[in-house]
Amino acid sequence: MAMLVLSGCRKDLGPEPEEGQPVPAETLNRVSGFFLLNEGNMNMNKAALDYFDYGTGTYHSDVFSKGNPGSSGLGDVGNDVAVYGSKVYVVVNVSNKIEVLDARTYKRLRQINLDNCRYITFSGGKAYVTAYLGVVGDPDAPQGSVSEIDTASLSITRRVTVGRQPEELAVVGGRLFVANSGGYSAPNYERTLSVIDLGTFRETKRIDVGINLHRVRADAYGDLYVSSRGDYYDIPPKLYVIDTGADRVKTSFDLAISDLDISADTAYICGTAFNYQTGKNVISYTMLDLRTERPLQRSFITDGMDQPGRITMPYGIAVNPENKDILLTDAKDYVSPGTLHCFGSNGKLKWSVTTGDIPAHIAFLKKTQ
Repeated sequence: MAMLVLSGCRKDLGPEPEEGQPVPAETLNRVSGFFLLNEGNMNMNKAALDYFDYGTGTYHSDVFSKGNPGSSGLGDVGNDVAVYGSKVYVVVNVSNKIEVLDARTYKRLRQINLDNCRYITFSGGKAYVTAYLGVVGDPDAPQGSVSEIDTASLSITRRVTVGRQPEELAVVGGRLFVANSGGYSAPNYERTLSVIDLGTFRETKRIDVGINLHRVRADAYGDLYVSSRGDYYDIPPKLYVIDTGADRVKTSFDLAISDLDISADTAYICGTAFNYQTGKNVISYTMLDLRTERPLQRSFITDGMDQPGRITMPYGIAVNPENKDILLTDAKDYVSPGTLHCFGSNGKLKWSVTTGDIPAHIAFLKKTQ
């Protein structure tokens, strides 16, 4: 919610990102490149989809507009991006739509309208998308929902009700786990994960976790890593580990989670803990060993770039599944172009490029797709 308040302001945006920014090319066997979704400032129609090509070493800005000449832009606000098969799915929250594009040409294949859509995941030829539905201050507003989209017909086939203001979601063992935030209802936040049976597409239970849930990631051991943003005052943020076999919290960490990614047996975390009482952010870069479920006592950045002032506002993170490069975005002041930093698996900076406003979400494109 704090991000929405900040993004409502606008000032001189400075220079636009350069087209075709060059970085060192790299030949990979399985990964062609990645998409980066810039959220853009609210009510500014500034969401933008960028693409980085590993083979040519070129960072291309705003490929949606280039692939769809004459369009009015991607919309407002870019909330999630994912590649599935030969398509890229872009969830645009305030514009109430999901743009489905050809992953190679960036041309629009279909626009799927869905009010207040948030995050997307996939399983068995289906896409699953959360939607807030409820509005601020309306006690009679509906609960949140998850919609199922057939990835062949690109149509919504089923819908299920979950908790208020659902955020991220993940599939484990034929069940869908959805983080309910209740973010519009402070201080009466939600604190549960909805569990949906994918066969019947019905909510079977809710697991009590913690308030104001957000991120959800599944590991290779049947556990879920679920973040709680706290209340920004007295209740600090946490990261919870959920045993999906027993449907219960097994452990937790006192960590703020802006974003996280899991690669093999390691979770990579960038965190920004904001507190209204102090008016300050506390920034952290953390790694967890998923086998032992213990923090590693070092940052994933080893060259000093994690020192105060080097990165203004770490916002999104993704680990290349092939070469293990760590991609970290810097949203800076939320109203001007950000930066994408690429760190090698050794934690040293390899290159940086200028992005659009609020660079946030990354999806890799495989060569076989």
